[in-house]
Amino acid sequence: MCITTQCRRSVAVAIAIALVVLLGACGSSSKPEPSSAQIKKQTCEQIEAALADGPDPEADPVGHAQAQILPLREIHTSDGALHRAIETLAAAYRSFSSTEGSSAAKSAVSTAGKTIEHLCPGIES
Repeated sequence: MCITTQCRRSVAVAIAIALVVLLGACGSSSKPEPSSAQIKKQTCEQIEAALADGPDPEADPVGHAQAQILPLREIHTSDGALHRAIETLAAAYRSFSSTEGSSAAKSAVSTAGKTIEHLCPGIES
């Protein structure tokens, strides 16, 4: 037990140094926030993966549309334009599925797909 003033100061300095080290360690472990370009790239990769699953769109267009709805709706992004495009494409696929591929629904899928392709160059929807 410290009784002298010098001993108390030494203990206080040691505690202060330990706190600074602990707080410094906590701050250095945080990851930088991803940039909007990184977020967009990651989201486009998720969209591409979702659209690659399911039946062949030429062999089973309705089955392909049905297989896209849930995976697309599970993609979340902070990019507003991309979020709206994903939701629009999922809704277009739902319409295509429920109307057994009506021409209006087919047109909606095509339009929504072009928006996705514009936002994510290289993706074929």
